[in-house]
Amino acid sequence: MQDPAAPPPPPPTQPRNPLHGLTLEHIVTTLADHYGWDGLNERVPARCFASNPSVKSSLKFLRQTPWAREKVEGLYLYLQRELRRTGR
Repeated sequence: MQDPAAPPPPPPTQPRNPLHGLTLEHIVTTLADHYGWDGLNERVPARCFASNPSVKSSLKFLRQTPWAREKVEGLYLYLQRELRRTGR
């Protein structure tokens, strides 16, 4: 039995997960800065990017909509690969 006063074990590391340690807010902000809200809406068609877009409303939507979150995370990974490839 574990001692209740002992600190909790550290969370498992994910060395092969490129999104590990990144917040959804960072991902959305980076994409919005790079593509703009209109460009983001073209790539991931969602009302949160088209109608009165904000980081806050996007986060709320993406946390509740797994398919959209997967697309946004995939777009972020694509952007990172392209930036590395072009040396920016």
